[in-house]
Amino acid sequence: MTDLVTLRREGNIAVIVIDNPPVNAFSAAARAGVLAALLRAGDDAAIEAIVLRCAGRTFIAGADISEFGKPPQPPSFPEVIGAIEACAKPVVAAMHGTALGGGLEVALGAHYRIAAPGTRLALPEIKLGLIPGAGGTQRLPRLVGIEKGLAMILSGDPIPVEEAHAAGLVDAIVDDLDAGAISYARDIAHKRPLPRARDKSDKIAPFVADPAAFEKLGQPYLKRAKGLNAPASAIDAIRGVLTLSFDESLARERAIFVALRDGPQSKALRHIFFAERAAAKVDLPAGVKARKVARVAVIGAGTMGGGIAMSFANAGIPVRLIELSAEALTRGRDAIAKNYRS
Repeated sequence: MTDLVTLRREGNIAVIVIDNPPVNAFSAAARAGVLAALLRAGDDAAIEAIVLRCAGRTFIAGADISEFGKPPQPPSFPEVIGAIEACAKPVVAAMHGTALGGGLEVALGAHYRIAAPGTRLALPEIKLGLIPGAGGTQRLPRLVGIEKGLAMILSGDPIPVEEAHAAGLVDAIVDDLDAGAISYARDIAHKRPLPRARDKSDKIAPFVADPAAFEKLGQPYLKRAKGLNAPASAIDAIRGVLTLSFDESLARERAIFVALRDGPQSKALRHIFFAERAAAKVDLPAGVKARKVARVAVIGAGTMGGGIAMSFANAGIPVRLIELSAEALTRGRDAIAKNYRS
């Protein structure tokens, strides 16, 4: 279909493969490729089920966050996920490596989810001051329950595939993902009605009947997240699962996501995210060797300067400490001496 997305037939099964290294980010081009492949497979009378998987070392590891802050490029995440969910033929998301953020939201839109051993799944948007913005706060609780959904969304931490399987997020764990996905798709090709996360209500029913229990469940998270906008917003979005229709709550989730994305907290956290990764990439010509550090000067003998000076001294590197006055220098040296004594 495109350089990033290919479509092949395995008998009556269509296999859509995303190949967007290194982590198969669901960029605008990848989204367009998947949507085109999905429509083509849906129109092919010989195709009875569809497998969505990724090449390389991982399933979709999330959105391409370099697109944040830029004019949106169609098709959107919700549009592609909605098309997967609305497909008249069963769609099987076959995951490996990590299924993170938008990647897991794509899988949540599929009718079935299978995974290879060692797969880890997460909605880590909270770590960037965001909430899932393409149905994650709506579909996940319907599959795993409110308590598990809250824990996953508000921690952002990945869970192993065995835990996901036990919770109902993953339908099967298969050793050979390519062959296993095709076999699984053939087994469920004629099952109807198609299971959609949006239609499930049994695991949220206790909290629909007792809204106060939901509020009590969210309180510990709010206490730990004082001053942060995203956790309270995530709880607010999940509350919609209990009080609104799916489509109303889905639209509300998106509005909350956009407000957080354009707010100062998420912008700051995304800046840190990119800065940490940029700092790890030092662009040096091949063969360049680090120069030996023979001695160090530290300007300022306050708490930070003294700590830096101690770090070099501990590594056996002579340090000269510089201050504006003898008094400030004496205070700094006395503090260092006290630290070493203790």
